Amino acid sequence: MTQSLSATGLPPAFPDHTQLPESDGTFVKNFQEHPQSILLTDSLESTLQTLHPDGQYAIGQDSGIYWRETDPPEKGAEAPDWFYVPNVPPMLDGEIRRSYVIWREYMVPIIAIEFASGNGSEERDNTPLSRLPEGTTQKPGKFWVYEQIIRIPYYAIYVIKTSQLEVYNWVNACYCRLEPNDRGHYPIDRMGIELGVWEGSYQNQTQRWLRWWDNEGNLLLTGSEQARLECLYAEQERQRAEAESQRADRAEQTQKDAIPQLLAMGLTVEQVAQALSLSVEEVQRLG
Repeated sequence: MTQSLSATGLPPAFPDHTQLPESDGTFVKNFQEHPQSILLTDSLESTLQTLHPDGQYAIGQDSGIYWRETDPPEKGAEAPDWFYVPNVPPMLDGEIRRSYVIWREYMVPIIAIEFASGNGSEERDNTPLSRLPEGTTQKPGKFWVYEQIIRIPYYAIYVIKTSQLEVYNWVNACYCRLEPNDRGHYPIDRMGIELGVWEGSYQNQTQRWLRWWDNEGNLLLTGSEQARLECLYAEQERQRAEAESQRADRAEQTQKDAIPQLLAMGLTVEQVAQALSLSVEEVQRLG
């Protein structure tokens, strides 16, 4: 007689996204990481609205991507500093996402970005997952996980100290390092944009930042930058309208001064109107 397996013999159910750790438990290593993530997300809003008019996409910032079941769960996760997943709901069952579990949602992130506080060796770690002779599992490097398991199409490493940017594209089952284009940017073809390094001030820090450009080389602006640009346009339009009004006033005054002189020469009202490109009524009003 076959003995049934008791409930206590089953492995516990894998936690859902509200129960999983949202990050890998390490501290953010420098004060630029959070502003950098916000800058990337904020300036991409209009592009994402075009790509996803239905709003079906998710942006992760230092949040866990779970790629295998482990105990504890976070050993089976990597937490990119920034990543974008297309065609998934921004919330799950009405709750804010806490993590992303690959085998439950299937959609792979298009791009993952790591901000390296050191020299980038941790982000380039290609150590494979394997079992050691003593029976323990060797922790794989994140480069290997992104390339061999998750297979994220674009992987970028930004070494903050040197402003060095490396971008890899998944081709033929492995990552190939890309070369920048003539503008010094890296095209992210599946999004129709480019990634590069920009020097300027953001959130009270003047640094070299990762930024997006469109495929024609135009910088994608944040909401505050767009607002400042619109204010500048409005001020320029106001000044243009004011200058145009002043020119019109001067032209009218010139015509007004000319009318009595022309009438004194013996020209009829009709002749004066024709000479000054005015109507008879305007000549009579101004004269």
